[in-house]
Amino acid sequence: MTTASLPLSRVPDPKDAPALRWGIMGPGWIAERFAQSVQAHTGQVITAVGSRSLKRSKAFAEKFNLPAAYGNYQDLVAAPEVDIVYVCTPHTAHHASALMAIDAGKHVLIEKPLGLNASQARDIALKAESAGVFAAEAMWTFFLPKFDVIRQILQAGMLGTITTVVAEYGEHFDPSHRIFRPELAGGPLLDLGTYPLALVTEVLGSPRELHALGQPHRTGVNAQLSAIMTFDGGAQATVNTHLHNFTPTTATIVGTEATLVIEGPFNMPGAFEVRFPDGSKLPYDEASAGHFEGLHYEAAAVARSISSGHFQASQRTLEASIRTLDVADEIRRQLGIVFPGEHDQ
Repeated sequence: MTTASLPLSRVPDPKDAPALRWGIMGPGWIAERFAQSVQAHTGQVITAVGSRSLKRSKAFAEKFNLPAAYGNYQDLVAAPEVDIVYVCTPHTAHHASALMAIDAGKHVLIEKPLGLNASQARDIALKAESAGVFAAEAMWTFFLPKFDVIRQILQAGMLGTITTVVAEYGEHFDPSHRIFRPELAGGPLLDLGTYPLALVTEVLGSPRELHALGQPHRTGVNAQLSAIMTFDGGAQATVNTHLHNFTPTTATIVGTEATLVIEGPFNMPGAFEVRFPDGSKLPYDEASAGHFEGLHYEAAAVARSISSGHFQASQRTLEASIRTLDVADEIRRQLGIVFPGEHDQ
């Protein structure tokens, strides 16, 4: 039996993070979860919200007791009471929204994906660096305490040489959901598939070779895609994502010394275990939870980074976000998936 033990999470108490003044751009579903989580679990202060609809902004501000509500994004990014803008507009607007905030001298935390493609992501990174402001993708998974433990496991070599990563994510959606709208870059890739792709590229880097298969949906978006990848050194990875129905949403990282199995949904708070060939296991016990119990970790980490004078988040660097989008771009190239406005870029 193994005598090893799991490392402890190094994530500090989110309530102890220096407080920033946040402005929310786009008062949608994820913005509500973010506001709930941040207000309940941190000392961060949400001071304003902006929408193309003043009525929506005012309703959001009233719900979360925010002092300012703006009927356009320009006024939000110009607001002196805002230090950082949380961009949660539709995918197709992430790039323009982020640049608007950056041009106004604001730090930005941009909902995943950072952009529709790697080109947009690189442009955001370049503009943020030139402006001397912080920028990061809100890939909240990598800010969770359990992923800090996983990161330490990988860095310590507990699994040995990584040979295989397998991850999947499928959900059921109401027919009215934006995921079925081609004009909003619908399909599962950016909403769901970005999680398994981010995990794969975080663990193994950029693939040497990739083969993708896709299935169309009657609405015109992609309904399902799968990809198999090979990497320098011989490791392989497989991912699947679709909008047909819920899946276990598990992930497995296989090494020559041990296998790490992350319970589903792997991208949210929850348990995992390291399994050894002799049958012994090292469990990480954590109650399964959703966005309310997890989004505040990224807000606190971002506040700590900015207060320390850093312009990126070590948990999810811009380089890592771009690497994931490079892989997504290749999948789309093979499947012929083009998002709105890309022909003009």
